[in-house]
Amino acid sequence: MLVKDKNFKPFVTEAELHEIADRLAGEISRDYREKDLVACPILTGAFMFASDLLRRLTIPCEVAFVRYASYSGMSSTGEVNCSLPFPPDIEGRDVLIVEDVIDSGFSMKYMLQAVNGLHPKSVRICTMFFKPHAFKGDYKVDYVGREIGNEFIVGYGLDYDEHGRTLPEVYVIED
Repeated sequence: MLVKDKNFKPFVTEAELHEIADRLAGEISRDYREKDLVACPILTGAFMFASDLLRRLTIPCEVAFVRYASYSGMSSTGEVNCSLPFPPDIEGRDVLIVEDVIDSGFSMKYMLQAVNGLHPKSVRICTMFFKPHAFKGDYKVDYVGREIGNEFIVGYGLDYDEHGRTLPEVYVIED
C-alpha cells in the first residue's frame, strides 16, 4: 500500500486492534473502579485507539484531550511542542494518559513533567504500541497493547507526514 511516497504492508488487523482495546479496557476498568478517572488521549495519533478503548470501559470517565508532538515525517525533531495542555482541573484526580506509540519515551517524559506539575492524585500511561528496544525512559508504562520492534508504522491514527491516519488497520513500512 502506498502512503504518500512510501510502501507499507499489513501489520496489525482491525480485529487484533479491537482485541487490544478490549483487554486494556478490562484492566483499566478493574484498576480504576471507584476512582475519579480523567483519561487524556494524546492528539492526534491516539484518537482512534482512545475512541475504541474508552467506549469499552465499564466505569465512569472524563475525557480531556491534550496535544503534544515531536515528530515530523518519519523521525523525532528532538523538541516537544504543546498546542493543547493538560487541563488545570486534574489536581487531586487519577489521570490516565492514552498514547498511540511510545518509542524513545522522550515526548512522554516531557508530558509527565507537565501533568505532575498540576498535582494529580495519580498518573498512569496506556499505549497501543510500545517499542521496548528504543525506550530510554525512566518511568513505567502501565498498560501496553502490544510490544513491537523499531518499525515505522502507520494507520489507525498513526501517520506518516499527516497521511494514513484514517486507515482502519496498522501497516508497517517496507524496506
